[in-house]
Amino acid sequence: MKLRTLALIALSSLFTGCATMADVIEAKPKGTTDVYPVNADRAWEISKAVFRWEGTDTIEEHRDQSYMLTSSGMNGFTAGTLMGAWVEPVDTDHTKVTVVTKRRIATNLATTLTEGTYHRRFTQAVGIVQSGKPLPAQAPAYESQAAK
Repeated sequence: MKLRTLALIALSSLFTGCATMADVIEAKPKGTTDVYPVNADRAWEISKAVFRWEGTDTIEEHRDQSYMLTSSGMNGFTAGTLMGAWVEPVDTDHTKVTVVTKRRIATNLATTLTEGTYHRRFTQAVGIVQSGKPLPAQAPAYESQAAK
C-alpha cells in the first residue's frame, strides 16, 4: 500500500510541473510588498542578508532591473523553494520591497521560506542597521514581542 501511494505521488508530480525562475518573475504582482525606512542600497544588502540567513543557494543579482533571484533545496518537508525580491526606491530614504516565494513542485505543501518570514527578517535587519550595528553573517534570534 505504501509503495502504491509513493508511486502515485511521484507520478502526480510529473504531471503537475515544476516552477521555474520565470514563474517567480511573472508572479511579482502577486508578491508581498512593504515599504521600509532605508535607502535602496541598504535595502539591497538587507535583502541579500535575509536570503543568506534563511539558508538559500547562490543569489542571482539583477541590480540594473532591481531584482534578485535565489532558491533553496530539498528538505524533509518540501522539494525546495524558488524566491525573488524586488528592491525599488520610493524616495531617498524609503524603499519598496516585494518578495515572491514559489514551491518547486506545485503539490508540495510548504516552502522553505515564506514571504511573511522574509518580511519579518527584513524588519529585524532594518532595526539592526538603524541601531548602528552591522548585519551579522548568521541569522540573529528573533526578539519576542513581549520583550520589547
